[in-house]
Amino acid sequence: MAESAGFPLAEPGLWVERIGDRSFPTGRPALFLDRDGTINIDTDYPSDPAEIVLRPQMLPVIETANQAGIPVVIVTNQSGIARGYFGWDAFARVNGRVLGLLGEQNALVDMVLACGYHEKGSGPLGIANHPMRKPNPGMLVEAGRQLGLDLGRSLIVGDKLADMEAGQRAGLARGWLVDGESSTIGGFSVSPLRDAHDVDDLLTAIRSL
Repeated sequence: MAESAGFPLAEPGLWVERIGDRSFPTGRPALFLDRDGTINIDTDYPSDPAEIVLRPQMLPVIETANQAGIPVVIVTNQSGIARGYFGWDAFARVNGRVLGLLGEQNALVDMVLACGYHEKGSGPLGIANHPMRKPNPGMLVEAGRQLGLDLGRSLIVGDKLADMEAGQRAGLARGWLVDGESSTIGGFSVSPLRDAHDVDDLLTAIRSL
């Protein structure tokens, strides 16, 4: 993979970073997670590491996946980069803070993918409906290719319908929508993630993979 300015950029608007050295056999399902609004509280285009606060209900979710030998993959849209609000350097600092806070709680992430493309961007990042930007499934499919995942048994958690649509289009098994409602998207089952009961439902699903 080519790097730009020391960053793991597969292309100008796509960050793909393998975290740690945990290895997994081919054909494992994964737990896909959105970042802002799902793992951490969304502060609207977060660019300051000092402002990052984790959502505590996601800690047992990630830790359970770790214990079950399920790869944990962050897939995050970062239109602030395309819009010029901040650069990949700020993204790297914020993402490092997120991963550091998770690690302090024994919650480990195995891969991070971030899409910096957006129709309101400029230059090479100003692309409408880029295949890597959710609700398109490109980031999930790329993670599946690189890690040899079984996408058909994988799960996704996010705070926007775009996350659920990306999961559906990638052929995932099921999704959980933070503070959402139960629904179905083209046969793809979406469950709410609002309280301790919903978290228990997600933990049970992870353990059964």
